[in-house]
Amino acid sequence: MNSRGRAGGTALPLDEDEKRIMRCLRLSGPASRSGLVGTLGFSPAKLTKLSQRLLAIGLVEEVEDTETQGRGRPAIPLRIAPGAGYAIGTTAHKGVLDIALVDYAGSVIAQSAGPFHDHDPRALCRAVRTRILAMIDRHNLVGARFLGLGIGMPGLASSPDGEHWRTVPELWGNRDVAIRGMLEDMLALPVWIENDASATALAEYYLGSPTDRDATMVAILLGYGIGAGIIADGRLLRGAMRNAGDIGAFYPIDQPRPSPVDLLALLRADGCDIDSVADVGDKVSQHQAVVDAWVVRAADQLRLVVESALAWFDPGRIVLSGPLPRDLMVRLAERLNASGISRGPGSTFMPPVLASRLGGTAITLGAALLPIHAGIAL
Repeated sequence: MNSRGRAGGTALPLDEDEKRIMRCLRLSGPASRSGLVGTLGFSPAKLTKLSQRLLAIGLVEEVEDTETQGRGRPAIPLRIAPGAGYAIGTTAHKGVLDIALVDYAGSVIAQSAGPFHDHDPRALCRAVRTRILAMIDRHNLVGARFLGLGIGMPGLASSPDGEHWRTVPELWGNRDVAIRGMLEDMLALPVWIENDASATALAEYYLGSPTDRDATMVAILLGYGIGAGIIADGRLLRGAMRNAGDIGAFYPIDQPRPSPVDLLALLRADGCDIDSVADVGDKVSQHQAVVDAWVVRAADQLRLVVESALAWFDPGRIVLSGPLPRDLMVRLAERLNASGISRGPGSTFMPPVLASRLGGTAITLGAALLPIHAGIAL
């Protein structure tokens, strides 16, 4: 693995108009040149010139439209070229290290999850490197263009440049660690780090259903704790210390919280032998009253967060994401939608609260998209 600099890896620099084309194709899928002209407002001549450069450097490719009928030469749509580059995402949580490898189009090539129980950040760096190299070798990608590594960090940045992070007790806890520099030195790749909720928002933004995509959206992550990621007008909103969306502060850890960890504790207190959220669907048949009560309480607790998000960001949608079984996430979303959420007098637009379809993979996939997003970000 090698790099041509922290900011861009081996990606080629794009001007703003080229980035607009790439964002449009990434969010909406393949499009004809005439369709891009209509969407972006470019002249046909300008769009032709821009698309020729993107084709020449291999970031887009032409794809035959098998559905085109009629006489004459059919329009040939453009799409993101999957082989233009590759990116890796990782996150560590509750004794597990997750890694995902994606191509430039955002399609998953491989995912793996393995145990990790070390509190030494250098041990984390070594584990990430070992597993990435094995994954690259297994998929015959040695020598391919790698854009970088993204990390969805379960914790808070302690420096505005994102170099230093504090994290959960299962990792290095409240120690102030310059983890990005460690990883860049060990991997010889550029590294992007965002908190896990921001990584989740990026996954929901790019990988959610095309019909649900909005330039402004909020993802509420119910994971180890509670957090929110915000996409505002296509930009990942970070804040002064990269900790925007730290809504867990609303829910003191010594009190009941709308988190999966809280639900597991309640189930164990009720006599359920359960250690993982993944077992919620299989082991709770005798404890359904506990789950039902938690859904009611958690939705009521999340209502203020949803109303605050509506007031502050005017999102087109709000997504509940996390490792809980989808049926539970759907129940939470339905209860929130039925709870009479208020935007104040005079408001006529009320976006739905949706349950994510990405499940527990959202953090790692969003992390893998960080290097790709960096190349086309506004």
